Parts: sequence; C-alpha cells; structure tokens
Amino acid sequence: MSSILPAPHAATITVGDGDAERVIATLVRPAAEATPADAPALVWLGGYRSDMTGTKAVEMDALAAEKGLQAIRLDYSGHGASGGEFRDGTISRWLEEALAVIDHFAPKSVVLIGSSMGGWIALRLSQELARRGTGPRVAGMVLIAPAPDFTADLIEPNLSEAERASLAERGYFEELSEYSPEPNIFTRALIEDGRQNRVLTGIIETGCPVHILQGMEDPDVPFAHALKLVEFLPVDDVVLTLVRDGDHRLSRPEDIDRMKAAILSMVGTGL
Repeated sequence: MSSILPAPHAATITVGDGDAERVIATLVRPAAEATPADAPALVWLGGYRSDMTGTKAVEMDALAAEKGLQAIRLDYSGHGASGGEFRDGTISRWLEEALAVIDHFAPKSVVLIGSSMGGWIALRLSQELARRGTGPRVAGMVLIAPAPDFTADLIEPNLSEAERASLAERGYFEELSEYSPEPNIFTRALIEDGRQNRVLTGIIETGCPVHILQGMEDPDVPFAHALKLVEFLPVDDVVLTLVRDGDHRLSRPEDIDRMKAAILSMVGTGL
C-alpha cells in the first residue's frame, strides 16, 4: 500500500495576530482512498527543542503510510522549520499552534502521539477539545516519556541559586544539553505559564485509551513521573510499559516497535 500513497506534503499555516503572528510548518500525509472515513489521523506532538523530522516522528509517518492513515506533523514556533523565536515559546503558545493545525486539517478523529513535552501538549489538547466541544474525537493517546508539568515538577524544585538569580535578573537561564551543542534555554515566561497549564492537579479525563512508554534509565524524566501520571488517569483505559534499559529518546528499533504496536492498538490492526 505504501508504494502507491502520495508522499507527505509540506504546508504552512499562520497562527496569531500582530506581534504574536508566526508561521507554523507542517508535514501532512493524506489518507489512502480506500481507508475508512472514520479511521483516525495520527498526530505527532514533539518534545522541547525537537522537530517533526526526528526518528520517532518519521517512523510514525511510515506506519501511517503502511496502513493508509492520515498523518499530521508540525513544528512548534521556534522549532525546526517554523517561524517565531524559541525564547517566546510557552506551553499555551505551543498548545495554540497544535490546536490551530488540527483545526486547519480537520480530521474527524485523531490518535495523539506525544513525546516528552509533547505528552503534556497531548493531555492539554484533549482537555481543550473537550472544553470547546468542537473538533475531532480523540481516539487514543500514545505518550512517550511524557513530561506533563515538567516546569513545575522537574525544573522549579531543582533550580540552583545561580539559576534562580538568572531567571530574576535576565528572565531565563541556560543549561547544557545532552542532545545539542546549543544549551537549553528555560525562560521565566515558560515557567510561569507552565503553572497555568498544570494537569497533575486532579483527575484527568481523556475519554480515550492511553498507552505510556517510559524508559527506566531516563535521565530527563524519571520513571516515577510516569507512575505519578497514571495516578491521575484512574477512569481511563491506561497501559504503562516500563522499558528497563530505556533512555529518554526511546528511539532504538525495539523502542520504535513498541511505539508502533501501541499506535496500532488505538487504530486497530485490520486496516
């Protein structure tokens, strides 16, 4: 089937007005003509400073090609091919962009695949779609090393005095990144906005199955954080897969296989 499917096409949409306007880059693979109309689209939600051409995002698209599903990928503002300044980014801003992309392409139902910070965005997306009462049905979520509330739970409690001083004086602090020669930048705006987007404060009703994949040797998001998330998902069909030797990226072939199996469990294997 994949050999006759068109390649994903690049498109941009504009989000925001005035000084807040930014151009968001997307890669969208259309569904095959024979695919049932009610089959969900796969939506990739990347992590902090990652982009839509990373290993897991590309493998998600490959799975969509194999099964004839629509696949939607985007770069948040300040990431990858999108416009905007990274330092202007907040959870609210990136959530607005993800919502705008979904509204623009208007799938009837979606499976949200969120990696790291993208797991937080996925959870907030489901809440916003439910609050609005419009938009696609969320058929399922696959959360890979999810980092909901990471600013409040994983960053703020561990700030050094020097980092607190930098936030107060410069509005940001930097830390070395294991994944890039450029340092990670965390702004005061990101941290303050993160408090307004916390989800680990009460029962999270996604209304759909959730499969969490979490490495037990993840140096960035401890597996205890995934266990905490499960506590806030008591009413949903939740599966937690702990990968004993898994790191934060979970991009090895065996990890990709787990991701694809989890996605297929949401969309069905009969496609």
